[in-house]
Amino acid sequence: MKAIVVGLGVQGKKRKKFLGKDFVFSVDKYAKADFKSISEVPLKSYDSVYLCTPDNAKLKIIDFCIKNKKNILVEKPMLAKQSKKLFDIEKKAITNKLLIQTAYNHRFEPAIVELKKIIKKKSIGKIYKCRMFYGNGTAFLVKKSPWRDKKLGIITDLGSHLIDICKFIFDDNIKKIKLLETNKFENKSADHATLTAEIRNIKVNLEMSYCMWKNTFNCDVLGSKGSIHINSLCKWSQSSLVVRKRVFPSGVPKEKKIIYKKGDPTWFLENKNFKDNIIYKKKTNLKKDIYINNCFKKLSKK
Repeated sequence: MKAIVVGLGVQGKKRKKFLGKDFVFSVDKYAKADFKSISEVPLKSYDSVYLCTPDNAKLKIIDFCIKNKKNILVEKPMLAKQSKKLFDIEKKAITNKLLIQTAYNHRFEPAIVELKKIIKKKSIGKIYKCRMFYGNGTAFLVKKSPWRDKKLGIITDLGSHLIDICKFIFDDNIKKIKLLETNKFENKSADHATLTAEIRNIKVNLEMSYCMWKNTFNCDVLGSKGSIHINSLCKWSQSSLVVRKRVFPSGVPKEKKIIYKKGDPTWFLENKNFKDNIIYKKKTNLKKDIYINNCFKKLSKK
């Protein structure tokens, strides 16, 4: 792979680091980079683009990349005013035999991968409820960033991760999504929100916050024969996954605990996944992006 990174914000710098020898050039209009615009980069010097710009700039750059036959890894989320635009992008990518993939690195978090395996085995019986909380303390940083502090705010930012994790672990789309609570404690846009939804008759509760002063991720999946619990992500600290086996009629459950050491493997694994998908000529599939885009369209009308 010969890849360029477009956008040298927090995510762009991480992508550049993990690209290693595959990295060719950087592009950013405002930061110190090799080029100010992607149109300035010699087309023969690269075959893939890591797109890490603000949301409102993504679609125009994607069109440029398709026209010039470049594969693209897009930082989440990929949004459009009309879902038809995403259908058109998918069709053009397939016609040109290009891979366009949206980056949702939490799919590669070891505890979340293990959670998916346990759910697939149906070892906790019929699943009643899934509850997730994702919080960090970035309200002030978001406030200083005009392109981030607008529209749905945290709901499209952290909320897109939570919706994607649900789709990943349950292999299905969320239904009946509703905005239960939204707050603007320190920002013009939502900096704390709670969503409710259903997925295969499983009740889902998703809460997110920019006003959680210690980075926090929790997930609880409750079933008829037991439960599964995740505490934290490896990028912040030691992460744990606990499986509890229900005791009938009641009592202290049997418990199995798995510990994952601190150290974020998701960037390397997602990068490898993108490269492998190019090598094995995986077709572009934007169904997930269209579904997430439609979720946010529904929530924006609330």
